Amino acid sequence: MSGKAKAMVLGSFIGDSLALGAHWIYSTERIVREFGRVEHFIEPTRNSYHKNRRKGELTHYGDQAFLLLESLAASGGFNLDDFSARWQDLFSAYDGYMDQATRETVKNFGMGKGPLESGSPSSDLSGAVRIASLIYALRHDPEGLVNACRIQTAMTHGSTLTIEAGEFFARVCLKVLGGTSPVRAVQEVAGGRFRDTRMGGWAADGIASRDRESVEAVMNFGQGSHTMEAFPGIIHIIARYEDDLKEALIQSVMAGGDSAARAMAVGMVLGAHLGMEGIPEQWLADLAPSREILGLLEKIG
Repeated sequence: MSGKAKAMVLGSFIGDSLALGAHWIYSTERIVREFGRVEHFIEPTRNSYHKNRRKGELTHYGDQAFLLLESLAASGGFNLDDFSARWQDLFSAYDGYMDQATRETVKNFGMGKGPLESGSPSSDLSGAVRIASLIYALRHDPEGLVNACRIQTAMTHGSTLTIEAGEFFARVCLKVLGGTSPVRAVQEVAGGRFRDTRMGGWAADGIASRDRESVEAVMNFGQGSHTMEAFPGIIHIIARYEDDLKEALIQSVMAGGDSAARAMAVGMVLGAHLGMEGIPEQWLADLAPSREILGLLEKIG
């Protein structure tokens, strides 16, 4: 099992879990007031979107990422029918928060649509950042990986922007796993496959902002879930904290808004760069499904 590939997956899940307690709080002052500097997993409050979860567990984003990991391990690779069946089973009686994209996808499946046509029109980034385990499983098959990333994203998020964001991060992670630095990988992907596109421009904007404080930069780009807001803020944090996964994830949470999607992407890219040495041991110990994740990764190989 590749150490850096394993850290890529764990970094993404840890990012989601670190954001759990403060997820979707847009007031950065409130985050500081209620939680201080979020350096450890925190318990969601009674008013949280994730009030049914305990610290160390996952948001509904992380739950879907875990479902994809289970599907990959059980199927011996990416199988859309298996993933969609597991997804439908999960959300048929889900006890956590369900966002608009999830509710619309559930409705579409209920109308008899298949996984190639079930996606909501949502441009939220979350569908694109649950892919760490998919990159892990298909890291030796770049063409197959890109196709699988696009298909799994489209199952719930039909926006072209979200689908392309998934491909962008998959290509970046492949380069990083191959030894390219995160900033250089972003530049190469932006200047290659995504040359003269909005995404390529957002990547350049994110890198150009790396000397700014992260809370300020993310608020300027937008704290929300939509890809056009979230994407450049993610690139900013990756560029600013390229060699410090811990601080990158802390700043992802402290910047507020949809911090879970942001932190999943950041943790994935920087985990691929820094390996297990970059992940605080306490975070790994406190991640509730860490043993299950490691076991499933071992099964995939």
